[in-house]
Amino acid sequence: MDLKVLLILFGAVCCSTAQQDGTECIKANAKSCGECIQVSEKCGWCTDHEFLKQGEPKSARCDDLESLKKKGCSVAKIENPRGSQTVDKDVPVTNRSKAGGKKLTPEQITQIQPQKLTLNLRSGEAQSFNLKFKRAEDYPIDLYYLMDLSYSMKDDLENVKNLGTSLMYEMSKITSDFRIGFGSFVEKTVMPYISTTPAKLLNPCTGDQNCTSPFSYKNVLKLTNDGQQFNTLVGQQQISGNLDSPEGGFDAIMQVAVCGEQIGWRNVTRLLVFSTDAGFHFAGDGKLGGIVLPNDGKCHLENNMYTMSHYYELKNLIPKSAVGTLSANSSNVINLIIDAYNSLSSEVILENSKLPDGVTIAYQSHCKNGVVGEGENGRKCSNISIGDEVSFNISVTAHKCPKQNKPETIKIKPLGFTEEVEIVLKFICECECQKTGEANSKMCHNGNGTFECGACRCNDGRVGRLCECSSDEVNSDDLDANCRRDNGTDICSNNGDCVCGTCECKKRDNPEERYSGEYCECDNFNCDRSNNKLCGGHGRCECRVCICDTNYTGSACDCSLDTTTCLASNKQICNGRGNCECGTCKCTDPKFQGPTCEICPTCPGVCAEH
Repeated sequence: MDLKVLLILFGAVCCSTAQQDGTECIKANAKSCGECIQVSEKCGWCTDHEFLKQGEPKSARCDDLESLKKKGCSVAKIENPRGSQTVDKDVPVTNRSKAGGKKLTPEQITQIQPQKLTLNLRSGEAQSFNLKFKRAEDYPIDLYYLMDLSYSMKDDLENVKNLGTSLMYEMSKITSDFRIGFGSFVEKTVMPYISTTPAKLLNPCTGDQNCTSPFSYKNVLKLTNDGQQFNTLVGQQQISGNLDSPEGGFDAIMQVAVCGEQIGWRNVTRLLVFSTDAGFHFAGDGKLGGIVLPNDGKCHLENNMYTMSHYYELKNLIPKSAVGTLSANSSNVINLIIDAYNSLSSEVILENSKLPDGVTIAYQSHCKNGVVGEGENGRKCSNISIGDEVSFNISVTAHKCPKQNKPETIKIKPLGFTEEVEIVLKFICECECQKTGEANSKMCHNGNGTFECGACRCNDGRVGRLCECSSDEVNSDDLDANCRRDNGTDICSNNGDCVCGTCECKKRDNPEERYSGEYCECDNFNCDRSNNKLCGGHGRCECRVCICDTNYTGSACDCSLDTTTCLASNKQICNGRGNCECGTCKCTDPKFQGPTCEICPTCPGVCAEH
């Protein structure tokens, strides 16, 4: 099997995780302003107390803005809150070079901007912001070398013993602030992975080979800038052994990732070099040794030794890594590390923490050379050199309000980097007018409701537009009688429902059409038509009668009162020989004809003219 080296670029932690039409506002049947604005960003609520026509339900106050204005609600009376955003921390990305200027601490270097925002989200309305990323020059690096010390890695250990000073020299070409550490692993320390006979526990190797006792993971050297100390301590290490082919490397990786204090990780670029010549155990393998609980993701080092040997799902553990093939004795390890670091650090991939229920996020990347990425490609940019700056447009949308209506926090960070953007999400779930509502208002029957946003919000057990009756009374025969014009007519003219002795008219699929009236006997869509247009396109339909615009008359508003089309050449209406009716001359003198009654075929002198 080829000897493999796995280099992982760690971040601050190892693990992570058809437009509708305008009828949606009406169909939502919202009973309050807060319910209305949660339906869609297109929906508004009319707070005008006198807005509703007789028979219209309270939910008719909720509609798209243009429809509300057409129905007579002034813009000043429409509640339609919009989302917003504020930048709470906006430290510019760092501009510095390795050659010039004073050396900065990791805390003084900024590669991502902004660092904190607050988004006020209205349901269905996206809030977008730009995120900058600039790869800083001379950024500090922590590198931890994690090595398989099973017997087959014996010759590789010899080469790694001199790795410290050589690697320190090569990495100094990239950064002036480099630290290195070392750890080793073998296998889970239970049967059937190792032999538990006393002799084999002391020396698991065969023949005259002198090996150290098997262990799961050992933190040999905390991160340091002393390359010679690395060489000294690694030189003291001994090979061990185990029974099966797969090794317990991922138990070790977990501990290196979560034991930040013991390893000495800083909030800088973190590299983990994982060196082995064998495969790894899969989830569930531990059951063979009586290990039934999954890894708890916590640090379990005592005196730098791992005290537990469990395995946990790998896929989220190392999301940004590279694999290279070592030579037979690991002599090419430095080149592999340098190449892998350059490859990993030249790509930025954004990831976000778990999103609250009902919240979505979309990315668009603006990379070098004008390259724009959408969808999953919108999360990343490649081939980024030191000093390059790229940007991302990030859109966050809430599709509903959370149950508790409390602010939520999400974080966005580039994989393999420790910096992150903190985003506080606040949800617009109520209208401003609800904050000034009058409880037990006289506007609501006997104070049985709160008057807010132009309407009554009834107390529990009360119903009706004005909360005028109890919910127990809704279906009584006496109340139904109040919803009939006379005994021979249908309840609410069969165009509505009797609620608390008052008709609430049905809604039409077309939001422009509606029933109204005390008994829902009126509508605005059954008037006379002309040229296939309601009221000829020159009026409005009210209770099945056309109310014509100025200068129009007739049952379908198809008769114009404008006389300019009847003016003859002598500026007289119909040449004084007729009447102008609906913009057309009706000649009263039988000798005259034509559109303006100017033509007289039998008049003297006509032949001479022609």
